[in-house]
Amino acid sequence: MSDMTYRALGTSGLRVSVVGIGCNNFGGRMSVEAVGEVVSAALDCGINLFDTAGAYAGSEDRLGAALGSRRSEAVIATKFPSPYERSQQAGGSRHHIIAACEGSLRRLNTDYIDLYQMHMPDPTTPIEETLSALDDLVRVGKVRYIGNSNFSGWQIADADWTARTGGYARMVSAQNNYSLVNREAERDVTPACERFGLGILPFFPLASGLLTGKYRRGHPGPDGARLSPGAPMAATASRFLNDANFDVLEALEKIASDSGVSVLHLAMGGLAAQPAVASVIAGATRAEQVAANADAGAWVPSAEILDAINDAAPGPKGANAARRR
Repeated sequence: MSDMTYRALGTSGLRVSVVGIGCNNFGGRMSVEAVGEVVSAALDCGINLFDTAGAYAGSEDRLGAALGSRRSEAVIATKFPSPYERSQQAGGSRHHIIAACEGSLRRLNTDYIDLYQMHMPDPTTPIEETLSALDDLVRVGKVRYIGNSNFSGWQIADADWTARTGGYARMVSAQNNYSLVNREAERDVTPACERFGLGILPFFPLASGLLTGKYRRGHPGPDGARLSPGAPMAATASRFLNDANFDVLEALEKIASDSGVSVLHLAMGGLAAQPAVASVIAGATRAEQVAANADAGAWVPSAEILDAINDAAPGPKGANAARRR
């Protein structure tokens, strides 16, 4: 397996592995033992970024327990609940942020959070109040860096301007739905992150498994897969398993075959090669998946392969999707 590489998260001093572990399955689909195996496998192969959230029931508790004495090897990224999540600790108000942070610290069994992210924008709370509360957490050492999730380009710009003019800690990361079959982030999020120095942390980089090759056009998915009939996400399967996405998948499979790599390599390494991407966050339920994701993310496509990827999986019209790191 290729050696893990690390990148600065935006223009900050925080360095993260080019592949991260999404922990949303830790509290539901996985046993305590399985979580421990995944976390250990990740640390052993050089992955240091673990992304969780207060809204992922049980995930923070299990991540904290699994890290144990290896806490210092990890960069823990968690999120405070959005106003759309059913919790008394939800939204971007000072009251909710401080309470949510204390809860996350307790569940993670840690004294500090490396990256504290706003899970979704809160249209009911001024961004000044949100940033002021986050800045206080940074100043007292409970949070090291702050970021956002599901922000648009203009919201990233607005938050950065507000932080600069108000003297608050600036957000250093943006976490958005971003994959080779969903490159909408390149329309406004990527340019905003490049302009204001934020690192992009794509989630759903494998399009819920589509870009692993486990789903085939016209066939139900394998038993136990999250988009297969009867699975929890089956109702949303059409978002991923549609003809347009299968067209992209089949074109990528041809490129992978010609290049001597897997579609997983194109999905992870190809995304990591896009502008401003700092770390590609992918879920894993087994140690073997961790190793495969780490290997794929460490693969660096040539300029010719990246051009072929961009041709097969073009970004939105008007966006400069062919730019490279």
